[in-house]
Amino acid sequence: MTYDLLITGATIVNADGALHASIAIEGGAIAALFAPDAALPPAARTIDATGLIAIPGGVDGHCHAEQVTGRYRSLDTYASTTSAALRGGTTTIIDFGIPAEKSERPIDALQRKIDLISSSGARCDVALHGAVVEWDETTSAQLEHMAELGVHSVKMYTTNRGTTMSDDDTIVRVMHEMTRLDGLAYIHSEHDGIIVDRSEACADRGEIGIAHLHESRPRISEDASVREILAIAEYTGSPVYFVHQSTPAAVDAVVEARNRGMRAYSEICPHYLLRDDSVYSSATPEYFACCPPMRSADDVAGLRERVRRGLVDTLSSDHTSYDLAQKREHSDDVRHMPHGLPGAETRMAAGYTALVLQEGQPIEDFVALFSSTPARLNGLHRKGAVAVGFDADIVLFDPDERRVVHAEDLHQDSDFTPFEGMEFGGWARHVVSGGRLVVSDGEFADPGAVGRFIGQAPFSERPGLTSPAVVERVGALA
Repeated sequence: MTYDLLITGATIVNADGALHASIAIEGGAIAALFAPDAALPPAARTIDATGLIAIPGGVDGHCHAEQVTGRYRSLDTYASTTSAALRGGTTTIIDFGIPAEKSERPIDALQRKIDLISSSGARCDVALHGAVVEWDETTSAQLEHMAELGVHSVKMYTTNRGTTMSDDDTIVRVMHEMTRLDGLAYIHSEHDGIIVDRSEACADRGEIGIAHLHESRPRISEDASVREILAIAEYTGSPVYFVHQSTPAAVDAVVEARNRGMRAYSEICPHYLLRDDSVYSSATPEYFACCPPMRSADDVAGLRERVRRGLVDTLSSDHTSYDLAQKREHSDDVRHMPHGLPGAETRMAAGYTALVLQEGQPIEDFVALFSSTPARLNGLHRKGAVAVGFDADIVLFDPDERRVVHAEDLHQDSDFTPFEGMEFGGWARHVVSGGRLVVSDGEFADPGAVGRFIGQAPFSERPGLTSPAVVERVGALA
């Protein structure tokens, strides 16, 4: 037969090992792997991957597109967010159906996002997490409806009172429902009472501008909240996933819980591995307005050490596309400015640089963080491996290539990046998404509005990834 696409001479790296093989793609899936000495079939198009590393396309489990929070709306569309993600080697994003205001029901917020995926023209596959802000008598039925749509994870915030914050009663009830419905609770964990108290104290001293963001949201606010949420998860029996952990103690709390048999997971973001709180004394502190804020250099070192030891599960971007005008409107009072950083396009290069190039982490472990484990934890069974039967989502990159990051060169609907002027390796040379070559020699080939809304499997149906074929079996598979 003639395949749609053939990638020859690749060094394939999955989370559980590496092999040399050629990859045949047909109908959007990986149809066959061929050993280096095997006769190769004809294909409509061939890519010579000699000298390049092939890894599964990235799965970004924490990405905000077309986000509305209070009076602020992010500047992106699904078309632009997914295009930027593809350029950076991410072939699946997972967004959130967060109510834009308290009057919007969780199921309506989710349906609004499902509709936008097609109407706004997503360029790659998109899964969704639900979100609950406030429990009422209809919430249980809404969560059942979400599960029927293939959404088995629900996000809650323990801070941001007045907008997205869920109170303890809501968190307990939603976690009970996640246990009943075989789902996963996603938690933004910062102790709101501590943050409000500290922010008021900072304001009384006249130190509430962006230069003092890290002082207004101290590390203890995160550490205390994580332990409180773990107690609720243990009580309800719900699996729990903590987004953007920024302190070593928060990661340690999750590890301790897992050692007790709990189903608890940690996510890290590249900016917490590459930037510390000295950035708030820089000339551009608005570039780093996110929650949690950047932590001390010692915290950064501690996080890196824990990632290197395999104690963190996933690497996500927490991408949100605001611009500097939005950031600077209230930079004199961090309680009123929008928080969030663009990062979908830089996630792979930033993470690869921090972990593989600087920390010496094996590429297999990076692949687990970048693609395989987010796919598994989020129930995306056809994602996260370069293996027969999986979706043909593949990134080819030159491990020796380096680029300096400048916001003007990126495509994230923002005019800044927290990594301005930094040199990164791990940039995508070619990207295949759903069997389509969407990045070729670094140039974007727009596939059009082909992105699909894809559902998640229930949590109990999320086993480890199928191991890819070893070299000895590759020829026989073809």
